[in-house]
Amino acid sequence: MSEKDIEVVEAEINGKPSQPGTLVLASEVLPLGVPIIPIRPRPAFPNMLIPMALDDPNQIRAIKHAMESQAQAIGLVLVKDPEKPDGPDNLHAVGVVGKIVKMIHLGDDNAQFLLNTLERFKIVELHQSDGASYATVSYQYGTELSVNPELKAYSMAVVSALKELVQINPLYSEEIKMFLGRSSLEDPSKLADFAASLTSADGQELQQVLESFDVRKRLDMVLTLLKKELEVSRLQTKITKQIEEKISRQQREFFLREQLKAIKKELGLEKEGKTSEIEKFEQRLKELKLNDEAQRAVADELDKFRLLEPSSPEYHVTRNYLDWLTILPWGKYSKDSYNVEKARKVLDRDHHGLNDVKDRITEFIAVGKMKGDISGSILCLVGPPGVGKTSIGKSIADALGRSFFRFSLGGMRDEAEIKGHRRTYIGAMPGKFLQAMKSAGTANPVLMLDEIDKIGASFQGDPASALLEVLDPEQNGSFRDHYLDVPFDLSNVLFIATANQLDTIPAPLLDRMEVIRLSGYVLEEKMEIAKRYLIPKAMKNHGLKHGQVTIRKDALAAIVDGWAREAGVRTLENRIKKLMRKAAMEFASGRTEAIVVSKKDLHDYLGQPVFTTEEIFEGVPGVVTGLAWTSMGGATLPIEATAMASKGKGFRQTGQLGNVMIESSEIAYSFVMAHLKSYGAPADYFDNHFVHLHVPAGATPKDGPSAGVTMATALISMIKGKPVRKKLGMTGELTLTGRVLPIGGVKEKTIAARRAGLKVLIFPEANKKDFDELPDYLKEGLEVHFAKEYKDVAKIAFGKA
Repeated sequence: MSEKDIEVVEAEINGKPSQPGTLVLASEVLPLGVPIIPIRPRPAFPNMLIPMALDDPNQIRAIKHAMESQAQAIGLVLVKDPEKPDGPDNLHAVGVVGKIVKMIHLGDDNAQFLLNTLERFKIVELHQSDGASYATVSYQYGTELSVNPELKAYSMAVVSALKELVQINPLYSEEIKMFLGRSSLEDPSKLADFAASLTSADGQELQQVLESFDVRKRLDMVLTLLKKELEVSRLQTKITKQIEEKISRQQREFFLREQLKAIKKELGLEKEGKTSEIEKFEQRLKELKLNDEAQRAVADELDKFRLLEPSSPEYHVTRNYLDWLTILPWGKYSKDSYNVEKARKVLDRDHHGLNDVKDRITEFIAVGKMKGDISGSILCLVGPPGVGKTSIGKSIADALGRSFFRFSLGGMRDEAEIKGHRRTYIGAMPGKFLQAMKSAGTANPVLMLDEIDKIGASFQGDPASALLEVLDPEQNGSFRDHYLDVPFDLSNVLFIATANQLDTIPAPLLDRMEVIRLSGYVLEEKMEIAKRYLIPKAMKNHGLKHGQVTIRKDALAAIVDGWAREAGVRTLENRIKKLMRKAAMEFASGRTEAIVVSKKDLHDYLGQPVFTTEEIFEGVPGVVTGLAWTSMGGATLPIEATAMASKGKGFRQTGQLGNVMIESSEIAYSFVMAHLKSYGAPADYFDNHFVHLHVPAGATPKDGPSAGVTMATALISMIKGKPVRKKLGMTGELTLTGRVLPIGGVKEKTIAARRAGLKVLIFPEANKKDFDELPDYLKEGLEVHFAKEYKDVAKIAFGKA
C-alpha cells in the first residue's frame, strides 16, 4: 500500500476523536456530505450487506456521483409516507450510511450493486441537485460499551427470544449464522440492530429503533418487537398445524371412499359413477330427435367422456355439456289448439275490454288453424304499465295449449345472457333462451320477453343486437348458442315481447316484430275490471269471505277517479288491497257485521285523493286545452299565452319544454306573426309586445310534436282577447305554411279528453282513420272535427266571425 493511499488523521472525524498516531485508510473516512437514496417500506440497519437495484434516473446520477468519490458512500433514509412521492419533506431525519462494495451493473437506466451499511447518521442539512437529494450529515458512531449487568441481562433476553424464534421457524437460523460470521452476540448495539432487522415489524416501528441512539433503550424496544414476533410465529405454526391435520383427514377419507367404491363394484352393489352417467345420457337420447350436427356432437362427446377420469378437470366440463345437450326438448312438441271460439272465451275470461287486441289475437290463431302452424310470428304488446300485457301472454299460451315461460330483458347488459358463454370459461352456461326451452320442456312454447324496450348495452356487448338472430324467422330455425355450438330450432316458438314504448327499441329489432298496442282503460272499463277480477282476488288473498266487504258503485268510481287515474289497473289493485287490509283489521279486532264502503268512507280507508279533478280553464283569453300522450297514457295539457307592452318584440317559453316543443312554439309564433291580419289583429302587434308562452306543471318535463296547433290557438286567443269555445280540446302539429300534420296516440288522447269532460275535439285530418277504428263507447257523446289546415282549427275554436 503506497503512502498516498494512507493519511494520518489526528483531528476529530465528525465527532469521533482519533488517537494521535492512528493510521486510517482514506477510503474508510466517512464523508460529511453523501447522496441520499429514499427507501421503503423498511429502514436499513448498520452492519448489514444489502443488494440493491435502482431504476430512477435521478438516483442513478447520485450513485455515479458516489462512485466518483473516494469513499463511495451513500445514505439510505426511510420515507415517511410510502404513498407520497420522494422529496425532502417525506424523509425521516435519521438514516444509515453505506459503502458500495461491489458494482454489478451501472447504466443510464438502472443500477445493481452490493452495499455494506456502516453507521447511523442524522441529517443536518438537505438539498437537491439535478433531481437527486444530497445531505450534510453528522454520524452517530457505535462505541464500544462496557457490558454492565443491565445490558448483559437485556442481551441475554434478546438472545433467548432469538433461540425461541429459531425453534419455531428454522429459517431464522441461517440469518443468525450469517450475523455471527460478521459480528458477535456480545456486542449489545449490533445485537439490537440485527434482532430488529430480523422481525417483520412495521417500517415506522423499525425507524424508531434506528433513531434510538441509547443502546439500553434500543434493546428494550427490540425485545418488545421480538415478543410480538414470537406470538405471530406461534399463531402461524398453530394455523399451519390445523391445516395439515385437516388435509390429512381429508386424504384419509378420500382413500377410504375409493376403497369403498372398489369393494361395492367388486360385489356388484353399485355401478361406477361415470357408467351410470353414460347410461343416463343414452336413455335420454332414445326419447329425443336431434339434428345431424347435434347427433355427431353428442357421439363425439360421449366417446371422449368414456376415456376421461372423474378426477380430470375436463370431466365435469364434458359432463355438464352432455347434460345440457340431452336435457333440451329436441323434437318434443305439444299439440296446438287452434279453436278460435275457445281462445276468445279464454281472453274474455281473463281480460275485460281490449276488444281490438283480442280481435288481433284471435285472427292470429285463425291463421294458424288455416296454415297448420304459427311459426315465424313475433308479437310485441306495447302499452302503459298495468294494462295486462304479461297476463295476455299467459292467456295466449292457455288458449293454444302451449307451455308458457317468461323472463325479463329489463336492464340486461351482457350479450352472453342471450347467446350463452363459450365452454372455455369457468361456470359457462347456455343463454336465457335455451334455459327457457329446458324449463318449458317442449320445443314450441310461448316465450314472453318482458321489458324489451329496457335492454341496456355495455362493454360486454349489445344484447339487443344478439336478439336479432333469435327473433328473425329466417334465422332462428338454426339458432346457435355459444355454449352448445350446435344449431337448435327456435322457429316453432311463439315469441311475445312487451314494452312501454317503442322509441328505445332498435329499429332492426322492431322491424322483426308485429306491434299490437294496448292503450289503457277508461273509467267504465276499470270499474268492470275491479268488480270482476280485482275485488274477488283481493278478498281471497286477505282471507275475507264473500259478502263481508261490499264497495258501492259510486265509491268504486271515486277510487278510480281520485286514487288510480293511470292508464293501467295496477294502482287500482293496490288501492283495493289497502282497503281490504283495513277491513281485515276491523274483522280481526272483533267486528262481525259486513262492511259497505260508500264514497264518504274512502277518506278513512285511503286518505286524501292523489288526483284532483282535471280543471279545464274556460272563458279565459289566451288559454287553450291541448291533448298529450305519455308513457302512462293520455293527459290534458293546458297552454297559456300572455303579452306585455314593450318597446321591442320578444318571445319566451317556460314549463320545462323539450327541444321539439320549443320548435313547435317558435313555428306557432312565426305562423301567427305572419297571419296577424287574417285574424283581425294589427300588423305591428308583435313589434310592441313581449309574448310569454307557458305550459303549467313546470316540474314535469314535456316534449313531443303535437302541440303546435294548441300553441298557435293560444296566441291568437290572446291577441283577439277572445276565449275559445267551451269544452274544447285539440292536438296536432303545425307547419309554417299552416298545414296540420298527423300525430300519434289518438286513443290515449281521446280517453284523456273523456276523463277531463271535454266534448269538442280537434284532430288532424290524417288521423281520421285512427279515430274511426276506436270502439263506439269511446266516441259516444263527442263532437270531433278533423283539420287539414290551421284555418279549419281557427274556425272551430273561434267560430266563423
